[in-house]
Amino acid sequence: MSEKSRPNLLYIHSDQHSPYVTGCYGDPLVKTPHLDALAARGVVLENTYCPSPVCGPSRMSMLSGRYPYENRVWTNTHMLESSIPTFAHSMGAGGYRPILIGRMHAVGPDQLHGYAERLVGDHGPNQPGGTGVNLGVLAGTAGPHRVSLEASGQGQSAYQVHDEDVCSATVDFLNQLGEKKRNGGDEPFSLSVGFMLPHQPFVARKEDYEYYYDRMTPPKINEAFGDHLHPHIKYWREICEIKEVSEEETRRSRAAYWALVHRMDIMIGEILSALKENGLDKNTLIVYTSDHGEQVGEHGLWWKQTFYEHSVKVPAILSWPGHLPEGTRCDNVISALDLNATMLDALDCPALPHSRGRSLLPLLRSPETTDWEDVAISEFCQNLSGGTGPFPAEGVFQRMIRRDNWKLNYYHEQPCQLFDLAADPDELNDLAADPAHQDILEKLKCEILEDWDPEWVKEELAARRSDADIINSWVQHVQPQDSCRWELKEEMSWLDDQ
Repeated sequence: MSEKSRPNLLYIHSDQHSPYVTGCYGDPLVKTPHLDALAARGVVLENTYCPSPVCGPSRMSMLSGRYPYENRVWTNTHMLESSIPTFAHSMGAGGYRPILIGRMHAVGPDQLHGYAERLVGDHGPNQPGGTGVNLGVLAGTAGPHRVSLEASGQGQSAYQVHDEDVCSATVDFLNQLGEKKRNGGDEPFSLSVGFMLPHQPFVARKEDYEYYYDRMTPPKINEAFGDHLHPHIKYWREICEIKEVSEEETRRSRAAYWALVHRMDIMIGEILSALKENGLDKNTLIVYTSDHGEQVGEHGLWWKQTFYEHSVKVPAILSWPGHLPEGTRCDNVISALDLNATMLDALDCPALPHSRGRSLLPLLRSPETTDWEDVAISEFCQNLSGGTGPFPAEGVFQRMIRRDNWKLNYYHEQPCQLFDLAADPDELNDLAADPAHQDILEKLKCEILEDWDPEWVKEELAARRSDADIINSWVQHVQPQDSCRWELKEEMSWLDDQ
């Protein structure tokens, strides 16, 4: 393949975007015209699952193509080893110069993981134990805590300011590429763009917030708190203080979330316009996805950290003029790791040798002739010092498999959950205790445990915690300089009524 015929890549990766809050996925309220237009020019994947319903582990898996246990990255404080090749390494090996603008959420001294250059960093410290961020009046709202519902509404989140910088840097970068092209340069590019939105704080600016507050609907799947809940879900709602959430808190938080999705779509539109205006859209594969979803009150839950569909499913839209069909939808079960393999295949870069991902190109081009296995796996493991939420001292060791219409959620030393998503898409009827479904339950449970040992994970998490104590202490005393960090300032965040 000649340099002139090699495709470009524009990979846009958001944070905590539920596919259910996107126009092209059927939401009649949210305004996402640019993602909807992208979907009309490409393929919408209906059933894409993240490798972990928490930020860092999911993103590191989507870089490496490996499951969290293979990366040994289960929490937001775990470092991905630099010896593990990523899809950015593979793009470099394939002749591209991969560029990242914005969010990656990597922890440790390696803030590139194969990217040749990073123009905007993350808002948090590079090193675990480094100097954290100050969200001012929104302190605590970025985590799974009740305060994120209490301190919600109209105002500004620093995360939106971060993404506006990311958007500006991306448009500027594309303008520079356009100028080079007009001057005779035609080197193919590989550009990744990482957004923070629509991750909470559930706070949005007046111009966006008011529209959705006036029109906001309540959650569709109401799940009252009680002893009928799965033991882990009951514990989670208790410890996070979301046994009951007021109608006003729900309305404010949901309105802000819809508004943040709307604002992110506007920024994506600016990027796509710059791509087109600079004549770079003709041979560019555009991929949009997110690291996990957001529950926004469905099942009485908020944030992510569970295997319910609103948490573990992600949007995935692919557009590549002349190479992928336009205006189509794919309802096969897909892992987000498959997007990694697909981008490498499209760019004719070497496949990652230990990746679990499968290229989607044959399936999307010829679905009737492709033997695709409808399966995806997600993993969620934390210990008391996991860094992402209030977990029990004995830890959390959970894994999910979606195979065909079945979903099994495995909770170590607790009952499983089993759902038939064809008959029960809202996951209201847990079949795990039904005698008529024990065969499928045991089959899926064996598949989950075939290559994954929760006791080994428990030992590894304990060992990593001991190692982290030394690293954290070193960081606090030595104060190593951050090599790539976006400066988040306290005054960037506020609520209008304060």
